[in-house]
Order: sequence, then C-alpha cells, then structure tokens
Amino acid sequence: MRKMNPREAKRLMQQMGLKVDELTDAQQVVIKTSSKDIVINNPKVSVIDIKGEKMFQIMGELVEKSTEKKLGISDEDAQIVAQQSNVGLEEARKALEQTEGDLAQAILLLSQRR
Repeated sequence: MRKMNPREAKRLMQQMGLKVDELTDAQQVVIKTSSKDIVINNPKVSVIDIKGEKMFQIMGELVEKSTEKKLGISDEDAQIVAQQSNVGLEEARKALEQTEGDLAQAILLLSQRR
C-alpha cells in the first residue's frame, strides 16, 4: 500500500464530505452522567463534520469525579419523621437520606433500631 500525501488525503476527505477542524482554545471538557462527572483537562479536541453531522474526538488528561446526589429533604419531613419515631431532628434527617426521602421507610428504619 502506498503512502498518501496530505494534499491527496484532504482532497479525498472533501470528496467524501468529511471536514476535520481542531478546537485550539479548549481548556477542559466535562461529561456529566447520573453517577459521575468525567473531566478531561488540557484536551485536544477535533471536530469531524460528515455531511452536516458533527462528531467530537477528545484526547487529554482524564479525571473522574463521583457526584453525590443531594436530596432536598425539607425541615417539615424531618420533623414528621422525628415526631413519629421519637428521635432527634438530625437522626430523622439521616434516616431520610438513607431511604432517599421516603418518610414511611425512614420511620420504619428508626423503629427497627429501637
């Protein structure tokens, strides 16, 4: 197989409707999922345009960060669980966090601990 010079490769890519550009000023790429953030520092980003559809190729320093899902536990919910279970507000809040905000499950959990 013979080597293809860059000019030939570029002409062939244009004939196929393929265009490749570099994003030279990208500093960081973040991909967010439900359980973690994938962070790529100092990325080299190529944008490949194939007949109007864009694909991104990313290379760089990979860093993974897990994201903790914060529940919005209201004071009212914590008070209800605390009253029903005869425990303090902080213990009720922890039980709600363990049961992902389910009041009935939190009350049952605290009742079983006694």
